[in-house]
Amino acid sequence: MTSQPDVSTGPVPSPTGARGNTSPPGRMAGRQRLALLILLAASFTLAVDFSILNVALPAIGADVGFSLENLQWIATAFALCAAGLTLLFGRVADIVGRRTMFLTGMALLGAASLAGGMAADPAVLLTARVGQGIATAIVVPTALSLLLDAFPEGPLRDKALGLNGSLMAAGFTTGAILGGLLTDLLSWRWAFFLNVPVAVAVLAVAPIVLAESKPAAKLRLDVPGAITVTLGLLALVFGLTHAAEHSWTDPQTLGALGAAVVFFSAFAAVERRAAAPLVPLDILKRSSVAWANIAGILAFVTETSLVFLLTLYLQRVLGYTPFAAGLAFAVLGLGTVLGGVLGPKVIGRIGSKKAIVYGFIVQATATGLLVLLSADPASIGLLLGATFIGGVANLVVIVGFMVTATSGLPESEQGLATGLATMSQQIGITLGIPVMSAIFTAHLLASGHHDIPAVLSGVTAAIWVNAGLCVLAALCVAIFLRKPTPVISR
Repeated sequence: MTSQPDVSTGPVPSPTGARGNTSPPGRMAGRQRLALLILLAASFTLAVDFSILNVALPAIGADVGFSLENLQWIATAFALCAAGLTLLFGRVADIVGRRTMFLTGMALLGAASLAGGMAADPAVLLTARVGQGIATAIVVPTALSLLLDAFPEGPLRDKALGLNGSLMAAGFTTGAILGGLLTDLLSWRWAFFLNVPVAVAVLAVAPIVLAESKPAAKLRLDVPGAITVTLGLLALVFGLTHAAEHSWTDPQTLGALGAAVVFFSAFAAVERRAAAPLVPLDILKRSSVAWANIAGILAFVTETSLVFLLTLYLQRVLGYTPFAAGLAFAVLGLGTVLGGVLGPKVIGRIGSKKAIVYGFIVQATATGLLVLLSADPASIGLLLGATFIGGVANLVVIVGFMVTATSGLPESEQGLATGLATMSQQIGITLGIPVMSAIFTAHLLASGHHDIPAVLSGVTAAIWVNAGLCVLAALCVAIFLRKPTPVISR
């Protein structure tokens, strides 16, 4: 595979990628730390946006005028754009400049969040959520690319990726807590307004500490490939979210998933013939890229869907309020942060492949223990302990996935690699809940009851599947993932 060298279009960056850095090997300089803080703040904020409105949906519907059956579009509109457009914008950033796209996305996030907080009718609110989703598709892959630019392969990059992974995963849990807190104490509108000062701060500081980078040779955007893959992702995400709200056999669900297959097949055909393909298919032949991204998808599928299942358990079985249920996940959030810190250390000791395999095994064990949950209030102790351990293990997996999926590649392909990795995150977050919801719902319908024992049985059945996916992921990575071979840009 040929590649082009990266050059800076602004002041020449140091090896760390932040302007004016002259730090000793193995240590971060002040500007480098500031650049990392800016990038992590942006990624964390957008991760929070995935879940911050879930608890507040009934209040939003009452205030803005959404009917009950249309409430899910507040979440779906965001998820469709965030997952469906991320690969496209990851590639656009390679062409027009990663910092430029990062700043554009943050500006859009601030404007869309302000509009959402002030929305008085459904059309404005949905437009704002679409804007937030597009901003997520722009910012998350470009922030990750800029982070990789700032840290060459090695311990410092692993540490930065660990922090990024822990905050991305913790953001999903934090969103549930913040959503309940803001809705109870202030208003659901603050779930939107919270993004505005973050966007303003990032836009003020980022141009000072982040250097621009893009390939020296002029690249062309593969328009047919961009159209087919984007439509395929949109159809896939819509089909999955629709399945959760209705059923897997609903005509719209089947139609959307069938359309996704058609669009992805067309995309593969286009890429094989394109002079400048959006995704050179050779990159997917690399074991490290393909299997690391599969591991990443399953890591996010299992953990985010577990939060959904345990929310059902806490509220429908133990009788917790939405806010109390959100607070129960604070322990899981602490576990993810600890896992992000430990992940690079584990990788440095045993390597990223073993970190992924062992992490999934520990996560499967912790998740499997949750089948012992009962209607006894004392079960909360088991839930807190198991989710903490599982959160640590899950983040070790996520750090291992990010390190593996983005290592051994030329700089000109970092945008593509991070776009794929980011897409894996977004698809995993979006995919997990519909799949587990369908399992839970099918079990509930089969029992013919909706009482506490039936809910507990449905949650337990889905938890078994969740743990099984962790075991399957560990086996596949252990068997098929090969150590990445570094590729030198030339």
